[in-house]
Amino acid sequence: QVRLVESGGGLVQPGGSLRLSCAASRPIFREYVGWYREAPGKQREQVAVITGDGSTNYADSVKGRFTISRENAESMVFLQMNSLRPEDTAVYYCQTLGYWGQGTQVTVSS
Repeated sequence: QVRLVESGGGLVQPGGSLRLSCAASRPIFREYVGWYREAPGKQREQVAVITGDGSTNYADSVKGRFTISRENAESMVFLQMNSLRPEDTAVYYCQTLGYWGQGTQVTVSS
């Protein structure tokens, strides 16, 4: 079992940046970890993933703006979000091994 805790969300103006963190309760450095988001009235969608060997993949809507990374020693996975847009507003979740965190709210608004 893995407990995941997301943090780092908040209110930011368009064009701003946020860095989300996902802390795992045990080492996950060999695992596939994904960041997902769910906006009001929309289905949860995958934003970015990182594999055990460090390969990454991104949704087209965030390519070039978001970066997923991991700190294996701390069992942490991060999502650096730059050039944020109002349409990035959502609750962001991390997921691995079938477990989900509770989510962190990101609101992009002027």
